[in-house]
Amino acid sequence: MDESRYQHLTDTAFRRIEDALEDVDVDAVDCERAGDVVTLLFRGGARSIVNTQRPTRQIWLAANARAWHFSYDEASGAWLDDKGTGAELFSTVSRIIKEAVGLDLTV
Repeated sequence: MDESRYQHLTDTAFRRIEDALEDVDVDAVDCERAGDVVTLLFRGGARSIVNTQRPTRQIWLAANARAWHFSYDEASGAWLDDKGTGAELFSTVSRIIKEAVGLDLTV
């Protein structure tokens, strides 16, 4: 995948996360974007980091002392965990939000 396609896909993914949290009370989940990093700050002080990894053309996610590396799968049009677990980026972010603040949110 070339740099332009990767940048478009990551921008789209980050906007999707931001849009899903747009109407959520910032006291529950605050979403901050700085360049290639989206930080989710949860009530109680926990946080989750979503960031690009340009050399590997991946999106990395860290939360709760765990980390995932998602690669874009052209066939399915989804960001899938590179460990082959079937984990998908947006459902994983939704699950992290549910565990952190009890909010059912579809990212």
